[in-house]
Amino acid sequence: MTIENISVSKSFGGWHKQYCHHSQTLNCGMRFAIYLPPQASSGKKVPVLYWLSGLTCTDENFMQKAGAQALAAELGIAIVAPDTSPRGENVADDEGYDLGKGAGFYVNATQAPWNRHYRMYDYVVDELPKLIESMFPVSDKRSIAGHSMGGHGALVVALRNPDTYQSVSAFSPISNPINCPWGKKALTTYLGRDSATWMEYDASILMRQATQFVPALVDQGDADNFLIEQLKPEVLEAAAKVKGYPLELNYREGYDHSYYFISSFIENHLRFHAEHLGK
Repeated sequence: MTIENISVSKSFGGWHKQYCHHSQTLNCGMRFAIYLPPQASSGKKVPVLYWLSGLTCTDENFMQKAGAQALAAELGIAIVAPDTSPRGENVADDEGYDLGKGAGFYVNATQAPWNRHYRMYDYVVDELPKLIESMFPVSDKRSIAGHSMGGHGALVVALRNPDTYQSVSAFSPISNPINCPWGKKALTTYLGRDSATWMEYDASILMRQATQFVPALVDQGDADNFLIEQLKPEVLEAAAKVKGYPLELNYREGYDHSYYFISSFIENHLRFHAEHLGK
């Protein structure tokens, strides 16, 4: 597989790099960012934390705003941040910010014209990790995390692939997309009107059905303006209690939906993942 390095910057003794490649899964060009800690330069294969970003974001938001590199360098963890959707002139789009480019929702679309490109679930689970593990000094130990739409994606990916991920975490995830406006719009458009297919991408439902557990950490700001209508963490919390799922859900007083919130608690998440990646 051919990848092209489009930027490189040294950071805390490691390297932040951006690459583009042609995705067979998405049928278009894709970009991703990777932070390689100093340990990766000494011949050691390091574990990987995959980060899935939210609506309107790209691979750049987390890497530039979260302040994760210093601790990732200390802990010896690589971070990979893919884009949030397919891109390109021929890729279907929508005028709304919550659909189309920048809003892939980490599902495999079944409806035309979206099904030609919008297969972000398969890209995150299969194609991207294979590329990363073949091209960089990383091990096959993976954890996954995300924010908002990306928090939804991270939880769904881990819950559906419990043998693949050591841990999962999320900031302000869309926890019950089958019952919120963002989720209903995206799932109807990408998957059609049969709501039974939506359940494969609803973390609260998947958590109730889980037979294998991936340790999970969720942080939610109680001043988040999307909390009540869109995010519904209480549904995820109820599912965890019913199932006895190992979920730690923290409500953070006064915090909103922004990267000020993420940067305030990213250390907790990185240390959580380091603990499980080290087992």
